[in-house]
Amino acid sequence: IQPLALSAALSFLMEKQQPPSSPSHKRQRTTSNNSSPTDNNGNTTVAPSPPLDPGIGLGLALASELYPHLTQSRLTELTETARRISTRGKGITACDESSGTLGGRFEAVGIINSEENRIAYRTMLLDTDGIEEYLCGAILDVETLLQKSKASNKKLFPRALQDRGIVPGVKPHLKVYTLPGTGGDTVMQGLDSLAVRARQYYAAGARFAKWRSPIEIDTAKGRPTELAIGVNMSDLARYALICQSEGLMPIVEPDVVLAGTHSLAVAVEVNVRVQAELFHAMRKHGVYMAGTTLKPNMVLPGLECPVSYSVEDIARANAFVMEQCLPAALTSVNYLSGGQSLTQALVRLNAIAQHTRHLPWNTSFSWSKALQLPLLELCGEKKALCLQEMGCLYIEELKLASLASLGTLIDDEYTTINEDDNGDHKGV
Repeated sequence: IQPLALSAALSFLMEKQQPPSSPSHKRQRTTSNNSSPTDNNGNTTVAPSPPLDPGIGLGLALASELYPHLTQSRLTELTETARRISTRGKGITACDESSGTLGGRFEAVGIINSEENRIAYRTMLLDTDGIEEYLCGAILDVETLLQKSKASNKKLFPRALQDRGIVPGVKPHLKVYTLPGTGGDTVMQGLDSLAVRARQYYAAGARFAKWRSPIEIDTAKGRPTELAIGVNMSDLARYALICQSEGLMPIVEPDVVLAGTHSLAVAVEVNVRVQAELFHAMRKHGVYMAGTTLKPNMVLPGLECPVSYSVEDIARANAFVMEQCLPAALTSVNYLSGGQSLTQALVRLNAIAQHTRHLPWNTSFSWSKALQLPLLELCGEKKALCLQEMGCLYIEELKLASLASLGTLIDDEYTTINEDDNGDHKGV
């Protein structure tokens, strides 16, 4: 599809702004609830057309001019995937652990790391009845992308997820390398042949991808260096550009990790630097912002920070960083758990959601260990997968995560899941 000319797009806007020519098309008064609209005499009328959604109509016409490397059908697809991922009250389950990483978790509770066990476990995470009530997306490892669920008539996992209305995604294979001369800063490598692999992932059913770039804070060593921030954020932007060109909606994950002794103020300063550089790089690369999703860390003091902070302090810090950095075209912020317990992640997400209701972005979750470790603890005594019990607890966890993403979690619902934790950071 050829992009509409800018002049035609502007004409389209002007037509939408023209007053109706006939009295029969005047805007009708509507009731304040969900009942049918009525005229001044109380008669039911045809509802007026809703305003244009962001990313369709004029928005896509203008986007075609700004992003000529993307066809209008591609822009539409990316926008729709981002819209689905930003569904309020739903989040992402991150099941993208490699076979080695998952094997380490299995071995910790006495489970054999076989492909059969991995498929059975992933079937519980990705194909349990009811997960679609709380999930809009699932991140898969490349291995899982090509495996079949043990439920759903043994469909491939991407098809099983699609049938539940959950968008399947994938984590491309990445490797971490140390940047010489930086005192320990790292960079992720995996851009070579990414376009070819992204095309294969799309053909296998994936509709989004995720790339994580970890950043560590070490104030004594002057880390993160400007070099590390610049290189990592540039790579994230180039990954996003390549993914969009192949039809995958990119999730960008700048992860300022929890380790360290830094204060909350330092965490805010570093996160602002990182996210500002990220979106600057994405704009320079020509990344379509409305067709992306952000998966950031929660802005937190270092795990060994000696200063205590309340969960309200943490929520306000996260809201501040969002206000300083995020482009309006972005639709969703799906926080990673980053080594927090499930209870900590729940309570803090709940507080962040309450403090960001006035902001234009959806806030939700994209969690792996926070959801999975409590499930695997159920297997410790039997040294085997307790799939039925795990599935029941998993649904309960997802329900709580959904409530937290809406800011409607209450104490007596989450304290039964894990240790009593009000989300505060207690100084070491």
